[in-house]
Amino acid sequence: MSLGSRPVVPSRLKSGGVSVHGVRRAPTSVLGGYIVLMKLRVVELLLITTVPTMVLAEQGWPSWGLVAVTLLGGTLAAGGANAINMVIDRDIDALMDRTKTRPLVTGLISPRDAMIFALALQVAAFLVLWVGANLWAAVLALSATLFYVFVYSLWLKRTSKQNIVIGGAAGAVPVLVGWAAVQNSLAWEPFILFTAIFLWTPPHFWALAIKHSDEYKAAGVPMMPSVVPMKQTIRQMLVYTVLLTAVTLILAPVANLGPIYWVSALVLGLAFTASTVDLSRNPSTARAMRVFGFSITYVTLLFVAMAVDVCVRHGF
Repeated sequence: MSLGSRPVVPSRLKSGGVSVHGVRRAPTSVLGGYIVLMKLRVVELLLITTVPTMVLAEQGWPSWGLVAVTLLGGTLAAGGANAINMVIDRDIDALMDRTKTRPLVTGLISPRDAMIFALALQVAAFLVLWVGANLWAAVLALSATLFYVFVYSLWLKRTSKQNIVIGGAAGAVPVLVGWAAVQNSLAWEPFILFTAIFLWTPPHFWALAIKHSDEYKAAGVPMMPSVVPMKQTIRQMLVYTVLLTAVTLILAPVANLGPIYWVSALVLGLAFTASTVDLSRNPSTARAMRVFGFSITYVTLLFVAMAVDVCVRHGF
């Protein structure tokens, strides 16, 4: 499949680039377009999980230089992967309100220039992580990009309703990168954290996809909420939130974490599960978006609690 051969469907932009997911104005400068290609709001969420994992690996605060290098490398790698994804999905993006102001749809940036930019980011990310951290971290970051592009974007996204379940593994790799950057190896703790993010991704993303299910259906993308009844999607979300809570609690004894973490993990897990139960009893797009918003709060507070627990117990 050629990345450059997919035709772009002409977009029908609303005035000002307003989308149903919020005000999305099309970038007016080329620089702004390249920033949009990196999807930095998504990258920010990935980095929220990286630093606390580094704290756990170090059993205290790592050197600021290593943190900066790991965050920079992770940002470049994730940004490059997101840019490649936009090249691949530009025909789909033109059909969906929340994405049709993206620079490849509007023609602000050409697919060729976007690919050059994305590949340059990947090379820079690998070198930054290799030189500034170690080869383990660099290879893991590259593997996440390859999985995201070839397994999720080019294969699963358009062919399977389990696309985000399997493809979500790429978004769980940053915890492995963070651990490897500190330890130059892997252990049980980062794999448990990887599993937690893997389980968190479906209820997080499906909550958003419920709102945009009609758009996914029109674009021919078999996201779960667009191909099965909403209640069936919500039931699966509930299963994932229960499993997620169990896995986060397992981390406590394995990583020798204290009450700050395990109480937080229990309370947050119960709250996440309760929000999904509420959605199942009163299914609506508004409640689905509340679950989506809380899922971001959940993962942020969970990882912050983990880092605080480590720092408090070690006097940092």
